[in-house]
Order: sequence, then structure tokens, then C-alpha cells
Amino acid sequence: MESVRQHRLKRCSRGAMGPGCASVLGWLLLAQAALQATGGRPCDAKDFGHGSLVCACSASYCDTLDPLVLPAPGSYVKYESSKAGKRLERSEGSFQHNTKSPDFHLTLDTAQRYQKVKGFGGSITDAAAINIQSLSKDAQNHLLRSYFSEEGIEYNLVRVPMASTDFSIRLYTYADAEGDFELRHFNLTEEDTHMKIPILQAAQAVAKRPLSLYASPWTSPVWMKTNGAMTGRGTLKGSPGDKYHRAWAKYFIRFLDEYAKHNLTFWAVTAGNEPTAGEIVFYPFQCLGFSPEHQRDFIAQDLGPALANSSHRHVQLIILDDQRVMLPYWAEVVLKDPVAASYISGIGIHWYLDFLAPIDLTLSITHHLFPNYFLLSTEASTGSYFWEPRVVLGGWDRGSKYSHSILTNLNNYVTGWTDWNLALDMEGGPNWSKNYVDSPVIVDSSKDVFYKQPMFYHLGHFSKFIPEGSQRVGLAVSKKCRRCELEHSAFLRPDGAIVLVVLNRSPMDVSFGISDPRAGFIEAVAPSDSIQTFLWKQPA
Repeated sequence: MESVRQHRLKRCSRGAMGPGCASVLGWLLLAQAALQATGGRPCDAKDFGHGSLVCACSASYCDTLDPLVLPAPGSYVKYESSKAGKRLERSEGSFQHNTKSPDFHLTLDTAQRYQKVKGFGGSITDAAAINIQSLSKDAQNHLLRSYFSEEGIEYNLVRVPMASTDFSIRLYTYADAEGDFELRHFNLTEEDTHMKIPILQAAQAVAKRPLSLYASPWTSPVWMKTNGAMTGRGTLKGSPGDKYHRAWAKYFIRFLDEYAKHNLTFWAVTAGNEPTAGEIVFYPFQCLGFSPEHQRDFIAQDLGPALANSSHRHVQLIILDDQRVMLPYWAEVVLKDPVAASYISGIGIHWYLDFLAPIDLTLSITHHLFPNYFLLSTEASTGSYFWEPRVVLGGWDRGSKYSHSILTNLNNYVTGWTDWNLALDMEGGPNWSKNYVDSPVIVDSSKDVFYKQPMFYHLGHFSKFIPEGSQRVGLAVSKKCRRCELEHSAFLRPDGAIVLVVLNRSPMDVSFGISDPRAGFIEAVAPSDSIQTFLWKQPA
């Protein structure tokens, strides 16, 4: 027998009116409002006493987001996260017209077009894979869905180390047999076949769009190296064009061949992780030294032709993959050689020495010198400096550091931003050299739980809402806001919607306006220590 509520719903849906229908409609509107307000499943908040919250996830529960639905023209949607505890909380509002704008406002200018966005993501290190697989199957699924699915933050970039890094539990390469120039004994390891590859396949399965994978090697096999060791100062034996350099170039091709057998194809490779590290005496973990001149000639004579003459000729090549302090010098040395430049698509940067390198004197200059080569942030992590604690559960400032870096990079022609380890343990590892750092996701396998940190949600304010192909557009500031530190960037999405991200790192609320000449005006407040993403459709 149908319930009274079901009967009323049927009657009201047929157009009947009356007090019963009004109350049912009220109930429906309330239910809809509640669903909209929660936006998926809410955060299971845990406070570890570090100033803000983490969201705990397990086999049975994890917070989720609803897939993004853009509101009708005339309205906007806002997502907000804050030190006070909001985590990508969704709300809607309407554009105002004929409103007197506050002194401080941002005006959209879509006629000004800048770089197109590639995307956002993180790295599947051995350590990340170990931590993900330390969880039960259901918890693993929640973790991967949190990062890659529509109910999560929709990462589309994944950096894949070629063999071991410091975030491995042993040192290895894929061709450790002495003198194997033909790479007959080249083999992926169980870290690939049992860990990284199944996780990448599972991530792709939950993602709405194809993931863009890019690979980076830390070191060559030791028999190819001048110092005969994976760590410390050393480079490839011989000189570009010889059997050592040819074998090292072939190593890239064999890696791509082996992953292709598992239905994993790569968007790009970098010429090598942090080539300057291998110039440092007693460098403590895996590295392979290259000067810009050496990298230029290796690419021109060996790596470029090897890729071009293989079945992986579509794979893009990224140079530097190191600190931006090396720019523009590194790019000038490598890209002014027309042969090397013909094989190269982009320039990778790491964030660890950003304090030594003003962004306009490095990234902007490099973009203007070489506008046809994309800039991509390929590694960042917090807790990496020796004076810092490694893992800080609920550290809001670490999230703000990520957003500050992403915004300043995007505003200086960078096309995307890649975090370091996708997941680490409570210590910030495992790491064979004890070089522990923090991560947006921290796993406590003893409890079969993982914690989504403020860093995770900060990244989500970009990765979920600024899809590949979005283009940065002009955003004029009415006047400098002396007492506040609002940071912002605006984008035109491929579907024609506008995205605006606003970060407030100050301890005070900041009132501001958003003006879109085609859509109207938004009166907004950026709460203290918050990040907001606004989205709207422009009228046709």
C-alpha cells in the first residue's frame, strides 16, 4: 500500500494545489536545498591540533563531491574551503545589476588571452603505491576516487618515476646487468607490475577523461655512470652520440614499450629528474648529472632521434625538470640549438628553491623568449626543508603554500602543476634515505584509514574546475588592496564557462567585488585563511 507521502507526491505532481501540496513542495525544496548544501558526502573531520582539520576516510566512508553542474546564466556557483573547517563547500548566488561596486573589485577581460592549461596532478612513486596498497580494497577505491573521479578532485596529470627514487625502499634500475648496451636484460620490476601499473589502471578506470602520464628517470644504471653509483656526483660515461648515450636513450624507449604492453601510454617524458643534483658531491639519493650543454647534445644526438624513430614519436619531451632558478639560462642553452629544440615541447620546473628566484625574472622571461614551449610545474612538496616537521596533519598553511604557488605559476604562463607523492605514511615515507616529506593524503594502515589534508582540498580548487584546454584570461584589479593579500586568476573553460580562483592568506575577512561586463556583478567576501572557486556561464 502506498504511503500518504507517496500519494500526496503523485497528486501534487499532477498539478493539484492546496495546503498539503504546499507542505510537500516545501519538503521537496528543503530536501533539494539540503542535498545541494551538502554537495555529496560531508567531511568526517578530525582535528590533530595543528590549526585546521583533516577529512578521515576508511573502507566504509569517505567524503565526496557531486559532479560539477554549472548554474543557469545569471547565477554563479562558489566552492569554498577555509582554515575554519569548510572543505569545497558549494553555494549558489545571483549576479547583481546596477550595484555600486566596492572600491576593491576584480574585472574580467576575456579579450585578453594567455596560456592554455594542461592540468593538475601528483606522482605515483613506489612509496605512494606502497601506501595505497596497504589499505583494504574499499579504502583504496575511496582514495583513488577522491583523486581521479567526478566525486573527487579530478586529477588528470600523473608523473611516473622510471625505476627507483628516494621514495622507494631499495635502489634499482631496469637494466642493472653490467655492460648490457642492447638492453637485452631490460625488465620492469615488481614495483611496476604489481604496484604502480595496477594503480594507474585503477585510476584511469575511475577517471572521466584520459589521464596524461609523464615519466621521469632519476638515474641510469650504474655501469653507464662516471662514478659507478646511483647517488653522488656523476654523469653518463663518454659523450653524446656514443654507445653509453645511445643505450640511455634506448632505456626510455624500452620503458615506454613495456608500459604500453599494459595499455598505459604516455603524454610526455622528462629528460631526467633534477640534472643539477648529479653535479653535487655526496648527493644523498639517486641522480644523474647533466649540464644544459650536455642535455642539449644528448637530446639532439640521442634521445630526440630515439623517440622520433620509435612507435612513441607522439610522446612529448620536457627539459630541465629542476629548480626555476636555472631559468632562463638553461632554456637559452638548450633551445637555441635548432636540432635539440625540434625534439622538445616543454620546460619542467620544481618549487624547492623558489625563494631564490623571482618568478618574473625566471618564468615570465622564459615564456617571452620561448613562447612555443610550455612551462609545467613537475614537483612540489611541503615538509622538505630540514628545519620543518615532516608531516603536519591538518596544516592549513601548507595548503595555502600550494595555492599560492599554483596561482603565481598560472599568472606567469605555467600550464599545470604536479604535486609529489600521491600518498605517504604517518612518518612521511617510506623513503630509503629517510628524506621524509608531507603529502595531501596521509595513510595510517594500522587503522585502515587515510586523511585528506588541507593541501588536497587546495589542489581541488584548481584540478576539479580548470579542465585541460582552459585558457587564462585577463583580470583587472581596481586598486591595490593594502591591508589584504588576495591572490587570484581567471580562466575560460572549453565549455565556455568562467572560473575564478581567489585565495586569502591574511587573518582577516576581505570584501571585494567581481565584475563580468557580460554577466553582471558579484558582491563577495573572502573569509580569513580561505580559498574560493567561482564558476558561471556567460550569457550567449
